[in-house]
Amino acid sequence: MKITKVVADSRKHAFAVTTRKGTFGFPFKRCEPSPGPHDRLAHVYVDPELGREAFTYQLESGAEGSVHIDSVLDINSDPDYLARLELYQLTLEAKRRMSSSGLTARTVAAKLGTSPAQLYRLLDPTNYNKSARQLLALLAIGGATVTVSDTRRPA
Repeated sequence: MKITKVVADSRKHAFAVTTRKGTFGFPFKRCEPSPGPHDRLAHVYVDPELGREAFTYQLESGAEGSVHIDSVLDINSDPDYLARLELYQLTLEAKRRMSSSGLTARTVAAKLGTSPAQLYRLLDPTNYNKSARQLLALLAIGGATVTVSDTRRPA
């Protein structure tokens, strides 16, 4: 996701990061180095060297830091970002279990009722258009169960 604009709001002690999806806040205290009363923010910009997926800021002391859009989405608990992160983790676990099971790709594909090519797409961690049902079935073949738990973040 590309950042279109970033503005520092000294009154709120946060950056306002604008993307196609909307504007998200990112507090100064989450930055390293962090702007403060003794080292104020001098300059902030969307960084083209980081593919416009991060912004860079500079403090009056000359210290510089960058913040990636993933950090901004994580702080704001963006549901799409969190769903992709969970899907990525489940895919890595399914890959690990399949490689340690000793079953061939053809055998697993036959158990799932799909083709080996589809199985490889299912095991691709960068593919976010996969069927959750098939991924859960693949995890079950590997002997895993998926449990949903409430892990609320502190405010």
